[in-house]
Amino acid sequence: MIMETTKRNNVQLVGNLGNDPEMKDVKGGRRMARLSVATNERWKDASGDWKEDVQWHPVVAWGKQAELVADQLRKGSKVSLEGRLVHRSYEAKDGQKRYVTEVVLSGFRLVNAEVEEQRN
Repeated sequence: MIMETTKRNNVQLVGNLGNDPEMKDVKGGRRMARLSVATNERWKDASGDWKEDVQWHPVVAWGKQAELVADQLRKGSKVSLEGRLVHRSYEAKDGQKRYVTEVVLSGFRLVNAEVEEQRN
């Protein structure tokens, strides 16, 4: 039996912050935090050499989540987060249309580095 769920757009990431969260007040008095999370994958190639691929993910937090992010996270923090993917476009200062895909944060937790090492 297939269970139906209302949460169809969901992403989970475990990675490290590339910088301190940037807090911003936007129209209407809402608070927003922007952060960048790096995830990586390691594998051995055919010759036995280790290879690594790092992907950077832009993340946006709003309201209370933004305040929690700003209070608890710093550059280098290892974090597990959950959110939804959002695709949007905007006009840059040079007049060109730009496209962005980002994660809108719904929850996060710090990951203890010692616990993570024990899993590997």
